[in-house]
Amino acid sequence: MEGLIIGWYGALAGLAIAIILILRKLNPVYALFLGAIVGALIGGANLEQTVSVLVSGTQSVMGTVLRVLAAGVLAGVMMESGAAEAIAQAIVKKFGGSKAILALALATMVITAMGVFIPVAVLIVAPIALSVGNKMGISKVALLLALSGGGKAGNIISPNPNTIAAARGFDLDLSHVMLAGLIPAVCGLIVTVILASLLKKKGIMVTTEEAANGTDTANTATYPPLSRAIVAPLVAIVLLMINPIGSISGIEALARLKVDALYILPLAGIIGMLAMGQGNKVLQYTSSGLSKMTATVLILIGAGGIAGLISASDLSNQVVHLIELSGISGTFLAPISGILMAAATASTSTGVIVATGSFGQAILDMGTAPLAAAVMVHTGATVIDSLPQGTYFHVTADSMKMTIKQRMGLIPYEAVVGGTMTIVATLVYGFLF
Repeated sequence: MEGLIIGWYGALAGLAIAIILILRKLNPVYALFLGAIVGALIGGANLEQTVSVLVSGTQSVMGTVLRVLAAGVLAGVMMESGAAEAIAQAIVKKFGGSKAILALALATMVITAMGVFIPVAVLIVAPIALSVGNKMGISKVALLLALSGGGKAGNIISPNPNTIAAARGFDLDLSHVMLAGLIPAVCGLIVTVILASLLKKKGIMVTTEEAANGTDTANTATYPPLSRAIVAPLVAIVLLMINPIGSISGIEALARLKVDALYILPLAGIIGMLAMGQGNKVLQYTSSGLSKMTATVLILIGAGGIAGLISASDLSNQVVHLIELSGISGTFLAPISGILMAAATASTSTGVIVATGSFGQAILDMGTAPLAAAVMVHTGATVIDSLPQGTYFHVTADSMKMTIKQRMGLIPYEAVVGGTMTIVATLVYGFLF
């Protein structure tokens, strides 16, 4: 495949075909692969070269895949043990009804930041939100915005597949990317609470029946105590932060201690399991975590295929040329690539994979530092990643008993939250530092 350059039109055609097929309900993995194959052929590759493009692209995501599978241990423990629910209940109870929107947004943010997938985090907090919304007279659109916005904020500081992809895409430690996302995440949380508070009396309200059905799923008697529920995420955070803390404080021994998330996340999950007295369920929890990661891993491999197509094409050169002609700063290539690729795939993690694999080198060539590039691509991928061709849109609509039309009305507000985090990340890391 050496010397092969696929025409930019082939890359765009492949991406368009993948999107259309996803919208037509074809499995996203097959849609991404088929788009990559047809795009490569349109762009001038022969059959043999097309296979090489796909193999090269999928090989590039294997490091991410390994770490995502490792994260399955922690995710399985948090979800199956009831630890995530216990933490959510504790946060909402602590803040009380008067600060319900802040409590719901913060609960979803914290759970996502602890390594639970954002759609799962929304599903966990949704029954609590329905109950609170019915009692306090808060509309469904405000409730779901609180959950989704809080989840987006937590997602950019979590050991989730999207953050792992952002770190691996620019050859960085996961902990550094998580820490760098903290300022944009806090700003995202603030904007979420403000917007949701303005919307709390607008739209459809939660019925008593919906609230009752939601709370039936929340059996608090089975939850572990909060002091034990937080052990697993606490261990993960402490171990992941050893290296950044050493770098910031100048403690050389800590700065040189680079323990990969591949080891830390499963270890934290197992320690948390033992702390909750559930060591005998290690097989059950790890099997559950693995099964929950399988779909994500397959989509990441499919995204690797389409990223291989785009990186083998001259599309990134064409985009750089357009940016130079427009006269805007090359720094904007990072957030723009994240926004566009996540919108195309309706997935934060897939968008980050495609953006880093396709535009990563071009972003660095324009003088952007790796950490700044990672944070800007990552936050950019949260702007319009909740479109109807993705599963997140439908999972969250079902969780709040909303119709497709009602759920569509939430997308602009979610874009404001993601846009705020992207603007903050671009200002802080693209221009100030």
